[in-house]
Amino acid sequence: MANLESVIHRLQRALKNRVNQLALSVTSGGVDNMETYKYTIGQITALESVRQELSNLLEDKEQNDGTIVDIKRGKTDPLTK
Repeated sequence: MANLESVIHRLQRALKNRVNQLALSVTSGGVDNMETYKYTIGQITALESVRQELSNLLEDKEQNDGTIVDIKRGKTDPLTK
């Protein structure tokens, strides 16, 4: 089974592809009425929100993978090296 980061990256890629498809549909005249336009824009907004949340999760993980410094003692945690 793939690790969590790999799954998140694949999901982000799939979301990006879908957003691009929807955006192309809007910009190339594939939307024929205001109701469909609003629905498509709503989908794009929701998918972008999910992509941002996934990105934030990865960012938090990357920030937590760094060196840990104990401020009280001023020593570096030897387990993180």
